[in-house]
Amino acid sequence: MSRSGVSVADDSLSAFNDLKLGKKYKYIIFGLNDSKTQIIVDKTSTDSDYESFIGDLPENSCKYAIYDFEYEIGGGEGKRSKIVFFTWSPDTASIRDKMIYASSKDSLRRALNGVSSDIQGTDFSEVSYEAVLEKVSRGAGSH
Repeated sequence: MSRSGVSVADDSLSAFNDLKLGKKYKYIIFGLNDSKTQIIVDKTSTDSDYESFIGDLPENSCKYAIYDFEYEIGGGEGKRSKIVFFTWSPDTASIRDKMIYASSKDSLRRALNGVSSDIQGTDFSEVSYEAVLEKVSRGAGSH
């Protein structure tokens, strides 16, 4: 349980393992239940278009997301895949929303093993394909 008293729902962990091990999903968007006590799955998708993922991030409320990010490595080395954790906290979200998500993040993040990068987004430019590509490829030392 996190400092905020929010726990991670079993479904959230199952969905993550389905993405990581089973490649069942391309991305998962997590939110809080109505009573703000559990992190639950809001949406899963098999759509590999990154713009669809970005379109599923709400303009005015916070979310967490996991994305199976694939990218090409220069020099003909082919594709790489990284599991990326997003904390989506848009500037337009309420202060209360931002505080609950910030204090609950660690409980979800610790529960998800195998994530290679963390992205914090407060506007859409920070979660653009190019911004994420730069971060994951820099982290891998594969330029």
